[in-house]
Amino acid sequence: MGDRQGQQEVCDWFIPAALARGYAQEIVAEIWDVLRAFASFGFCKAHAAAFALPTYQSAWLKAHHPAAFIAGVLTHDPGMYPKRLILDDARQMGVTILPVDINLSGGAYTVERVDRATARVPMRAFDGASTGRSLKLPDARGYAIRMSLSDLSGISAREVETIIEGQPYLDLSDFYARAGASYPTIERLILIGAFDGVHNIDATEINRRDLLLHLGDLHRSPTRSLGGAQLNFGFTPPALISSGLPDLTSGEKVGHEVDHLGMEVSHHMLEFYADFLNAIGAVRSSDLLAQRSGSSVLVAGVKVALQSPPVRSGKRVIFLSLDDGYGCNDATFFSDAQRDYADVLFHSRLFLVRGHIRRTGPRGVSLRATGAWELRSAYEKWSLNQSTLVR
Repeated sequence: MGDRQGQQEVCDWFIPAALARGYAQEIVAEIWDVLRAFASFGFCKAHAAAFALPTYQSAWLKAHHPAAFIAGVLTHDPGMYPKRLILDDARQMGVTILPVDINLSGGAYTVERVDRATARVPMRAFDGASTGRSLKLPDARGYAIRMSLSDLSGISAREVETIIEGQPYLDLSDFYARAGASYPTIERLILIGAFDGVHNIDATEINRRDLLLHLGDLHRSPTRSLGGAQLNFGFTPPALISSGLPDLTSGEKVGHEVDHLGMEVSHHMLEFYADFLNAIGAVRSSDLLAQRSGSSVLVAGVKVALQSPPVRSGKRVIFLSLDDGYGCNDATFFSDAQRDYADVLFHSRLFLVRGHIRRTGPRGVSLRATGAWELRSAYEKWSLNQSTLVR
């Protein structure tokens, strides 16, 4: 590809071979244009080959074994993107995300088979001003990824090992006696739902608040464990009973997932604002490319990154990356937009951003921000019919 003759030789082989495999003429032509344009870069051949092979392997794995590929990416964490974005990608392909479970989770993310007909559909944070056009993604329905114990905040490698060694557990009492996990670790496991399965939470009156109370009873009980064998000295562990307290709300559960796992598992945070976002016509990240250049749009999302790198002019520019469950979108705040919104940008997690679309190429789009609000505050104002936000 480094010279005209070489390009023609590759072209003479590539196009007939691609057409013979059933690809449409326009798709083959588009791919060839991309390959030919890439040949203008002055990469060392060894450097290019070193990147090309794992890129091809990764693309093949994602296309044919998406659940296994993403489980591997989550386990080894080789990229720049936070895991919450990778989970979004998995959900868009139909992969079910299963919570941490004291009997089923290990030290790595694992793939499980689920009933294709009853598997939970991918989360839809909000409908948005959709164009109806979307990328064709691999269909991974019928597969699930089980969350890993290792991602729990504060858990040690030794605790992960002893928990796995002791599986399976009968209940929280059995886990407390044999797993060798600290009180704070067990408390966090309860809060993220790791005991929901073993206690069949969905089908009983027991809830996570009851489990937290039960943990306190176990901690105060004379029953202790030593060397993995329970020595009760005639004492019986306290019984688990329903306290009558209400369970954690869905919002509280997601909050604990974010606090203790660094990502949402059961719901995307924007799901709780879907009615509001649909009402104001917020645009999904996957649909920004279809918007007219110069048009004013509203976008929303969870803060992924906030950067303010030095620039030659000396003026501060703030770059905000948001995840809305459909991908990632980036907004740029120049000095004229920072005076009124800098405090929100640096002290909020959920955002509603207004800005103007700028096309940067056939597949490129950027958002020049003109305003930013804390999403919860905007939602509360809208709920009270006091919203002053205008497009």
